[in-house]
Amino acid sequence: MRILEAGRVAPSAGSLQPWHFIVVIDKQRREALAKGGRYAKFLAEAPVAIVGCGNRRASPNWNVVDTAIAMQNIVLAAVGEGLGTCWVGSSKEEKVKELLKIPEQFSVVALLAIGYAREKLDVTAKVAHFIRRRKKIEKITSRDEFGTPFAE
Repeated sequence: MRILEAGRVAPSAGSLQPWHFIVVIDKQRREALAKGGRYAKFLAEAPVAIVGCGNRRASPNWNVVDTAIAMQNIVLAAVGEGLGTCWVGSSKEEKVKELLKIPEQFSVVALLAIGYAREKLDVTAKVAHFIRRRKKIEKITSRDEFGTPFAE
């Protein structure tokens, strides 16, 4: 409940809160969700998946951004509780909507796998983390205008 509460209290444009979270615990449904995208296998392996839906009618212009902010709050809260997460953005929206009976006015913004992190990363993940190291702060920040180096 603390993790969901973090999503509930997220900021949103005009405080419209255009999100709805579906907590998927049922193993068969998580397995079906996992078949929806190349990088979705984590959804079957984790004990819980959360599907973040944005209400297009409630907030036509900002529902995706607002729902993504709320989902990120959920990620941070889960990590704070000692859990691991995996954000899944690749899914077949129509199949997800059909499986979970999501009303037409909602779009599927993202899916989260939540559980305890694996002890060891698989070889592919280790290679990817080695090749795609985190960028240095100097490469992603500017001071006052784009391109002006940011110095402490």
